[in-house]
Amino acid sequence: MVVGGLFSGVGGIELGFKQASYEIAWANEMDEKAAQTYESIHGHPLAYNYPLEQLIENLNNGEIELDPIDVLVGGFPCQAFSVAGYRRGFEDERGNVFFRIIDILRHFQNMEGGHMPRALLLENVKNFRTHDDCRTYETCVQVLSEMGYSVFTRIMNTCEYSDVPQNRERTFMCCFLGESAWNDDALTNEERATQCPRTQAFSNNFPQIKENTRTIQQLLSDIAPDEFYYGRDKAMYDMLARDITRVDTIYQYRRVYVRENQSNQCPTLTANMGTGGHNVPLIRTPEQDPDRMFRKLTPKECFLFQGYPDDIQLPEIANCHLYKQAGNSVSVPVIEALAQSIRTALEHEIVDQTDIQQIA
Repeated sequence: MVVGGLFSGVGGIELGFKQASYEIAWANEMDEKAAQTYESIHGHPLAYNYPLEQLIENLNNGEIELDPIDVLVGGFPCQAFSVAGYRRGFEDERGNVFFRIIDILRHFQNMEGGHMPRALLLENVKNFRTHDDCRTYETCVQVLSEMGYSVFTRIMNTCEYSDVPQNRERTFMCCFLGESAWNDDALTNEERATQCPRTQAFSNNFPQIKENTRTIQQLLSDIAPDEFYYGRDKAMYDMLARDITRVDTIYQYRRVYVRENQSNQCPTLTANMGTGGHNVPLIRTPEQDPDRMFRKLTPKECFLFQGYPDDIQLPEIANCHLYKQAGNSVSVPVIEALAQSIRTALEHEIVDQTDIQQIA
């Protein structure tokens, strides 16, 4: 099965699908630094390293052509839809990035013979479903339903659905073509199962919560370069010495205080954790040297806490970019589990592409 990626970042979603034996046809990401990391991780350049709007423009004017795919994936930014635009059928909302996904789907829909992806996997923040009094989510469901897709939505926590010890909750929307009836709340469960066999198969084979067996210590390096340590020359040293007392957990430095994670999990990694004083993940080392007792996680450790391979190769770019990329990424094992469930659903009933278009 073949995957295409939007808002790819460093390619965490694509990597999860690759580990589930999918082929990656192409991916799009506008950030140049993320594209460098994508190439280091995947071993080949990003296909389209420019804004999605430009990709769509190039499609429309015939400069490029995207290969048809089975699954379209992407972690898109969360943006509100205005009440006015919402009531006017979204005509005022064309600047919202969600509609660029719809533009890509329409491009495939308009291809000769029709080649709409059979499934979508979209990722967003935990509160996406309730964002803007639920209008954002409801708009997305309505538009995807109009395109012929079911929308199956769950919040998944990395530490529950993988062996990676990070407390990271994210919303995932899994959608299947030709099964928009799934979105009709008036249908009974039996009617849904009959009319939406692939979505039902996905639901029946949704990833199971698993026992977390890895500890944070297994992902930490025994020693790190001096630049990651907070010694006695740092203004916050006395606070760290007072509040960071355990060596078996990860703390967060939040500018004016330190917060301890008591669940022996890495707290949610954020895009701004490398900017100096907000959400910086810190540990206390076993060392007795006062200048090497406290340090922040290294960029590689942050990627490991997102489930990237132990032998991951990162490019030689500024650490601030790597921290941002790790914080913006997905947890790869969670994606791999979802990709396997999507494969099971798509193989549940093999439907000819022409039949899919008729259903949609």
